[in-house]
Amino acid sequence: MIQISAPTRILVAVEAVDFRKGIDGLAQVCQERLQADPFCGWLFVFRNRRQTALKILSYDGRGFWLCQKRLSRGRFGFWPASATAVTKTLEAHEFYVLLAGGDPASARAVPVWRPVSLSA
Repeated sequence: MIQISAPTRILVAVEAVDFRKGIDGLAQVCQERLQADPFCGWLFVFRNRRQTALKILSYDGRGFWLCQKRLSRGRFGFWPASATAVTKTLEAHEFYVLLAGGDPASARAVPVWRPVSLSA
């Protein structure tokens, strides 16, 4: 089972990938294009060219998980664009907004960390 919590590292690939790729093909994309180890336990999120589907690749220590979500209507409106970066990091709550077809940039949540003041 894929565990997604606040410290889970989620990398979104900026460029679209060929959705004919399976686990081995996407693991290769992680190594070659994203410069990341597919065995590290992070979630890797990919989209198709038409922005109608996502694939999520993760390794849980015993094997790979490959999940796909295809919208029945419409497209994923949000997708990061960058001239230099090949990935964008998302927080767990932003990932859930993306899966629902929303814009993670507009998702509001409590900061992951905030300083604690000690009063004497």
